[in-house]
Amino acid sequence: MTRLPIYPALLVAFSLVAQTAPKPDAPKLEMPKADVPKAANTQVDASHLTLQDAIEASLRNNLQVQISAETRETVRAGVPINAGVFDWQLTSGLVIQHAKSSVDGKTFDIYGDPFFGTATADNRSWTVGLAKPTEWGGTLQLNYNPIYSYYNQNMQSRATPPNPAINITEVASYPYSGTFNASFTQSLLRNFGRDATAANLIVARYGSKAADYNFQLAIINQVASTESAYWAVVFAKLDLENKRVALALAQQQLKEDTTRVQVGTLAPLGLLQDDASVAQAEQDIITSEANLANAKDALIRTIYPIPDRPATLDTADLPTVKPMEMDEAAAEKMALADRVELKGADLDLLSKRALETAANNRILPQLDLNVAYNGSTNNYTTFSPVNSDLAQGKNPGYTVGLQFSLPIMNQTARGNQALARANRRSSELSRHDLELGIILQVRTAYRNLDSLAKGVVAAEKTRVFREQNLDAEHKKLENGMSTSFLVLTALNDLNTSKGNELQARINYANAVTAFDQAVGRLLQARHLEVK
Repeated sequence: MTRLPIYPALLVAFSLVAQTAPKPDAPKLEMPKADVPKAANTQVDASHLTLQDAIEASLRNNLQVQISAETRETVRAGVPINAGVFDWQLTSGLVIQHAKSSVDGKTFDIYGDPFFGTATADNRSWTVGLAKPTEWGGTLQLNYNPIYSYYNQNMQSRATPPNPAINITEVASYPYSGTFNASFTQSLLRNFGRDATAANLIVARYGSKAADYNFQLAIINQVASTESAYWAVVFAKLDLENKRVALALAQQQLKEDTTRVQVGTLAPLGLLQDDASVAQAEQDIITSEANLANAKDALIRTIYPIPDRPATLDTADLPTVKPMEMDEAAAEKMALADRVELKGADLDLLSKRALETAANNRILPQLDLNVAYNGSTNNYTTFSPVNSDLAQGKNPGYTVGLQFSLPIMNQTARGNQALARANRRSSELSRHDLELGIILQVRTAYRNLDSLAKGVVAAEKTRVFREQNLDAEHKKLENGMSTSFLVLTALNDLNTSKGNELQARINYANAVTAFDQAVGRLLQARHLEVK
């Protein structure tokens, strides 16, 4: 009779294990290509620091960026951890037994005489197994078990006369045998399919993609923080320059009024206002110097959180006003497409849906299909024929079975289902709320940028008019048509307008950062790529 070889059975089993569903659809993660450099003592020219230099140095050195990178790696590790549930498992075992016993006369021959003697038994069994859970709810198991069993029994009967002595010797002539078992169990209802069995792996993959977005968000926040600190230094630096100019103008006015007192065209009491203006200007310089030092320290701390850092720095860029490149509707559309927070929220929603799908599966009854092959061999004097019998399937056995179980009430599964449904709904609402918040943020940032751009133009005009007014008051004073008080008033108005113009330009620069961040293009606008 022709026996079915074992190889087709193995091919069928491995084909069942190899069934792998395509990975779940998810929003494509198109992260920029270049990596953010890790912390290093690489420094830029601190005496001529551009905004781009400050941003790049901050991303290289900032500790929070490095912490975010390590957090991303921690989350990514969840993928292989959860994928390990479906790894192949190799098992092996070796059992060696040796037993010796004696026949104590309690066994009798046919004549009623007792047997005496010894018996020796040796057994060696080696087992090798493979097990593989599949993402479709199946389990493949393979077991190979060669066996060696030897025994030697020597007994003598002490016959009473006239019966002759009876000797019995038994030796195992065919000690080698073995078995091979292959089985595959597939869940047909509960735990069927990747959505049920690989839910944690699916969630881990979504989490890994979300970790990339969270890392990118950390970079975006760091860039925005660095720009804010940079413009704070620029403001403090230019404000100090304005204060020094104001002091020089106040001192010049005091000198001119002193001359007028000497020639008798101005009463000495008129110098009191000039002295007060000079003193106030000196006080303003002291305050501005302290503000500049504090702003520089904050920027240095942002860029160089390492021991090897410069004692001071000097900025090189100035804020410039540019025309708007898009309308409000285009800005909203860009934000909804590019904001990493929304992409992360989409992944969170997909994760919650995957968990809900798995929870829905848990309330189904359990129905398992089991298919097994059991091969055995004859007993042989050598080991080689054992493997030949197993490979050829000389003594095959087959098993097919179904097993059904149904938990009564199944309250735990139904509770988990309700919990998963609530988490999914909460994620949907949170995502919608985030979208509304982003739209509001974009509108606010757009209008602020537009109004501040117009405010810079208005502040510049005001400063020009104040300069012209001061010049006019000087000419009127020289012609006796004005007073020192009016000149000082015009000077104070000019100093105030200069400060307002500077503040308007810095506010506009910060508004540009806020707008680029709101529409999700901050990194692209700064020519940065994150890997």
